[in-house]
Amino acid sequence: MQSEAREDSLQLRRREFLKLGGLGLGTMAMHQLISGKSWAGVGAGLHHAAQARRVIFLHMAGAPSQFELFEHKEALQKFDGQAPPPGLIEGKRFAFIDPRLSRLMGSQRAFARHGECGAPVSELLPHTAAIVDKLCFLRGLSTNEINHGPAKLFMNTGFGQFGRPSLGSWVQYGIGSESEDLPGFVVLQSGNRGPRGGSPLWGNGFLSPRYQGTPLRSGPEPVLHLRTPEGISEEEQREFFKTVGGLNRLRYEALEDETIAARMASYELAARMQSSAPELVDVSSEPESVRELYGIEGERPSFARNCLLARRLVERGVRFVQLYHADWDHHGDGNNNLGAPLEARCREVDRASAALVLDLERQGLLEDTLVIWGGEFGRTPMSEVRVAVGRDHHIDAFTMWMAGGGVKPGFSFGVTDDIGYSVVDEAVHVHDLHATILHLLGIDHERLTFRSQGRDFRLTDVHGRVVREILT
Repeated sequence: MQSEAREDSLQLRRREFLKLGGLGLGTMAMHQLISGKSWAGVGAGLHHAAQARRVIFLHMAGAPSQFELFEHKEALQKFDGQAPPPGLIEGKRFAFIDPRLSRLMGSQRAFARHGECGAPVSELLPHTAAIVDKLCFLRGLSTNEINHGPAKLFMNTGFGQFGRPSLGSWVQYGIGSESEDLPGFVVLQSGNRGPRGGSPLWGNGFLSPRYQGTPLRSGPEPVLHLRTPEGISEEEQREFFKTVGGLNRLRYEALEDETIAARMASYELAARMQSSAPELVDVSSEPESVRELYGIEGERPSFARNCLLARRLVERGVRFVQLYHADWDHHGDGNNNLGAPLEARCREVDRASAALVLDLERQGLLEDTLVIWGGEFGRTPMSEVRVAVGRDHHIDAFTMWMAGGGVKPGFSFGVTDDIGYSVVDEAVHVHDLHATILHLLGIDHERLTFRSQGRDFRLTDVHGRVVREILT
């Protein structure tokens, strides 16, 4: 009888819910807010003292060429146009080129050394060059995946196929968020298209849905359906909140389904975001000097605006902010090459990336905010035999930089051979990068696990070491 009564009650509440259909999703949280009941999860806790409290990951989707930005090799310039050494390319596989037909290609841009650390940076990144003494360069990175989609997944989830939790999700699961009014893991996108790989790049995988990244849109409505539609009275709202809250609690008590708890948490957060999100994306409150520092032009969406939003997000307690800027592919196909398209991408990100580091420092946030800049893999020292100058995908050696959050400023780690083809010393794999990011946040990558499908998973799988050489 109790089972029948519960089912009858559930059916009644469903009918009430349907009568009130069409309300904004964000308003569903108000009942939990009124009752004071929260379904927000808490992290597993720190394993050791953290040097960073938050992360901003600037992902250049498409993989920038290190040879046109950060790596100037004299030998590569000297042997420009010659065939690569046979022993170097024997048995190697590339995405598009036949290495036997390829030719070495020197950097297509002028380089100079900058700062007290003497880091080489090309003419395409003058603003980045001006802050090299604040940056830590990883010059000996490698990864496993040779094509963009799987490589982006690998950089963001530690695995080249769909289904694993993203780095931001693992961080949320591990230590939670400091923000009550915004998601703990936020995603911002710019460029002509979204990154190949799509939402799994910031997905929760087998973790609770509460840990997935939340994409914010540009404009006055950063998240759809936060506002209560016009024509809904306060009484209708109260009835709606009561009905949905009751439905969710009944269903959760019956099934103890984590997805229901996560949905309730999202409704609660969405209600709080009704006021916090519009205020967040309205950067008109920032001084003109700050907008000029980032290079923000008017109200149009841009990477520059997203960098400023990233700073505003972390100062409001958001734990992990992921920025994707697309169109960094450098093939010689006549469209994306090392000429005007690369120049355009650099203009779009150079000033804002440097401004973010400077602004965080000025706000007193850089010391415990880890900033990461780079793509999913590198580029070959050989050119492609195509209609225009370009470089193919390269997984064995590429460059990224980090700043703040416990890494050494004005420091470079990683040594490649004379033509930048292979790492010869101080190698860092993507698994090592992930282990180091977690370590800086106070998380032991070997202890942060989640049991799924009969075994314990972790972000670094069975690999990874903390790159202690780059830590302060």
